[in-house]
Amino acid sequence: MAVIPVDVAARPYEVRVAAGLLAELVPHCRGRLRKRTVPIVTDRNVHAAWGDVVEAALRDSGHEPHWRILPPGEATKSWDELAATVNWLLAQEVERGDHILALGGGVIGDLTGFAAAIVKRGCQFIQLPTTLLAQVDSSVGGKTAINTPAGKNLVGAFHQPSLVLADLAVLDTLPERELLAGYAEVVKYGLIADAGFFSWCDTNGAEMLAGDQSLREYAVAHSVAHKARIVAEDERETSGKRALLNLGHTFGHALEAETGFSNQLIHGEAVALGMVLAARFSASLELMPKSSADHIADHFASVGLTVRLSELGLDCDGQALAAHMLHDKKMDAGQLPFVLMKGIGAAFIAKDVELSQVAQFLDRELAG
Repeated sequence: MAVIPVDVAARPYEVRVAAGLLAELVPHCRGRLRKRTVPIVTDRNVHAAWGDVVEAALRDSGHEPHWRILPPGEATKSWDELAATVNWLLAQEVERGDHILALGGGVIGDLTGFAAAIVKRGCQFIQLPTTLLAQVDSSVGGKTAINTPAGKNLVGAFHQPSLVLADLAVLDTLPERELLAGYAEVVKYGLIADAGFFSWCDTNGAEMLAGDQSLREYAVAHSVAHKARIVAEDERETSGKRALLNLGHTFGHALEAETGFSNQLIHGEAVALGMVLAARFSASLELMPKSSADHIADHFASVGLTVRLSELGLDCDGQALAAHMLHDKKMDAGQLPFVLMKGIGAAFIAKDVELSQVAQFLDRELAG
C-alpha cells in the first residue's frame, strides 16, 4: 500500500492507495466513525457496483449505513441536489465531529465535500474515490463545488477531507471511457512539470490502462504525490503554483459548457482535448516546438482519446467558445490567466493572452 501525506497547514491527512481498501473500510477509518450510524453519499451506478461491499464492511463492524443515492452525471452538481443533500444530512443529525463518506467519482466528492463544508459551518468527510480521475485529482486538495448556469464549479469552498482511500479494485469495474478520462489527469502531471513521468506514460500507459496492478498503483501514487506537493505549497491557489493544475481546464471547461455538461463530452475527455489545445496554442505562439505539441496529441490519440476539436461536431465558432471562458473562476481584474507550455514538463501561467487570439485559434481548430 502506498501512503501519501497531504501536509496542508490546518488539516493534514493521508491518501492511501491499494486494492481492497473498501472491504477493509472500518480499520482504515479507525477513530473517525464515532457513531453506529454512518451517512454515505453515492450515485446509482457506484451503489450497484460497490454498495454491497461497503455495506458489508460497515455492518460487520457494528455500523449501520444510511445511504443517499443520487443520479450519476454532472447534472447532480446542482443547487437542488446540494440543498437536498444538506437537508438529508441535517435529518441524519450529523454533528461537526462526524464523518460523512463520499463514495463515488468527482461529482459525488465535490457535492458531498461542499455539503460537509457548509453543514453546521463544517463537518468532516472521507473521500472514497471510485474513478481514476477522482483518485488522482478531485479527491485530493480540498476543492469542492457545484455547477451553475453561469459555468462549472463557480460556487464552492475549500474543505479538506480527513482521509482519502483510493481502492484500486474499483478500476477493474470502471467503464473504459471513464478509465481513459481519468488517464488524462494522470498524464497532466507529466506535462506540468515532470517530463520523466510523461515518458513513463509513453512507455507504460497502455499497459496500465489494460489492467497491470503494479503500474496502476505507481500511476495513482505518483500523481497524488505530485498534487499533494503543490497543494501543500498553495492550498488556496493564491501564489499561482496550484493554478498549474488547471492545465487544459480553461479550454476543457469551455467545451463542457458548450456541450451542456452532458455525456457528449465528460470531464476527463474535455481536459485531454484541452491540454492538446493548450499545447497547440502554445506552439502557435512559438512558445513550444510544434513537434512537442504533436507528441502530446499523438500520445492521447494512441490510447483512444479525441485530440481534434473538429471531431466534436460543435455548432459554434471560436468566439462562442472563448465567451464561455469569461465565466471562468480564475478571472482576475478582467484578465483570464492561461496555463500554457514552453515544452513537455514546462507549464507556466500566462497573464497576457487576449481572448480574441484564443477565438481565432479555436476557429482554425474547429475547421480542422
